Amino acid sequence: MKKILFVGAEAMPFAATGGLGDVLGSLPSALAAQPETDIRVVMPLYSAVKEEWRREMCEEAIFTVPLSWRRQYCGIYSLKKDNVIYYFIDNEYYFKRDSLYGSYDDGERFAFFCMAVMETMAAVNFFPDILHAHDWQAALSVIYLNHIYKKNPEYQGIKTVYTIHNIEYQGKYDFSILGDVFALTENEHALMEHDGCINLMKAAIEDADVVTTVSPKYAEEIQTPEYAHGLHASLKNNAHKLMGILNGIDYNYYDPKSDSAICANFSSANTEGKALCKSALQREVGLDERADVPLVSIISRLASHKGLDIIEGCIYDIVMRHDIQLVILGKGEERYEQFFCYLQERFPHKVKALITYDRDLSKRIYAATDIFLMPSKSEPCGLSQMIASRYGAIPVVRETGGLYDSIKPFWMKGNKMYGNGFTFAGYNAGELKERTEAALELYHSEELRRKLVYKIMRTDFSWKSSAKSYMEMYSAL
Repeated sequence: MKKILFVGAEAMPFAATGGLGDVLGSLPSALAAQPETDIRVVMPLYSAVKEEWRREMCEEAIFTVPLSWRRQYCGIYSLKKDNVIYYFIDNEYYFKRDSLYGSYDDGERFAFFCMAVMETMAAVNFFPDILHAHDWQAALSVIYLNHIYKKNPEYQGIKTVYTIHNIEYQGKYDFSILGDVFALTENEHALMEHDGCINLMKAAIEDADVVTTVSPKYAEEIQTPEYAHGLHASLKNNAHKLMGILNGIDYNYYDPKSDSAICANFSSANTEGKALCKSALQREVGLDERADVPLVSIISRLASHKGLDIIEGCIYDIVMRHDIQLVILGKGEERYEQFFCYLQERFPHKVKALITYDRDLSKRIYAATDIFLMPSKSEPCGLSQMIASRYGAIPVVRETGGLYDSIKPFWMKGNKMYGNGFTFAGYNAGELKERTEAALELYHSEELRRKLVYKIMRTDFSWKSSAKSYMEMYSAL
């Protein structure tokens, strides 16, 4: 029996802000489907966790957590979903907030969380074979295990895996709080130090038995200065224990055959419902209801590293020159919000800028979309290109990170079709424009488009293969 404990700051469907939540909401259940596994997840009990889930929870334990000079209340609640046991760390002082992150005391909040994870193992009598921590918020769980709790016999056999979902966010703090907030001593100074400050991600990279990223290409990229945000030396020094495993998506949640969020269901074998989804979205957002016009979409946080700067450099010309419709969904930097609103004002019958984020609306857009743009400057894995493919939207992506690993360039040799999207290598508006226009040209070749849509909808982006890779990695540990 393999016992795995996932430690992370968010998990779908309980509370999530992005890809980390999607992964911790779907990978554990994929692993739990493997024989001889006991998979559990621990996360904070945020105020965002809905009452419907709280009603299913059982109280496991109540105790106090030692954190430096503090003794803080901690309640442990559990529920079982898809053969996975989820533990929720309750402390309203730390987690009853309007948002999951972004508070002035995030360092203390997640130090408490990580220390509470250690205490939870004893409280519920679950000592895993593997502690699998995710991103900077969970980094201290690796440190606390190895430097404080392994003095106790029950903890000594636990191995650690640390996964980097986005290396840009590292958990950096001034050394003045090493003892007062993080409950560590000068013995851990060298481990925690990077570039003159505490760096939680760097410490976990050094301390974990295995370090993973969410795609093989990203594991290569973050060993270079261009992508590592200062941590390339640490990652190169630990390359012997670094590996990339491509994320998957939840095939039950993202399933056009049964999705209740879209107006008509469809599949790769019968895509008639997709046309109905397209006309329904056109009505919903106020675009002309036309079946003959390609619907292009962007669903993204509106930030430069998501490729918004090179989209800005070419999309006006694309919209002006081509008979298309463009829908943008997302929030972010004011510069891009204003640009897309201006684009809508300039082309009101072609462009709709939806400056918000709505998960059900995003699914309706995926289901309606013909061509999906995702030209990221960096992308650890990316799930949007997989979701778009699942819903029959042809992806146009830049060859970086998980985009490189999941989308291969479309081309034809005789009657044989290769690839599952349109890709480009250089980070510039010219290449994005050329590949987008190539996708638009293919759209008007109905037979070829139908065959490509069939192919991309049948590309396997489930967790099946990745879960096997994780199990092999755990077994090696």
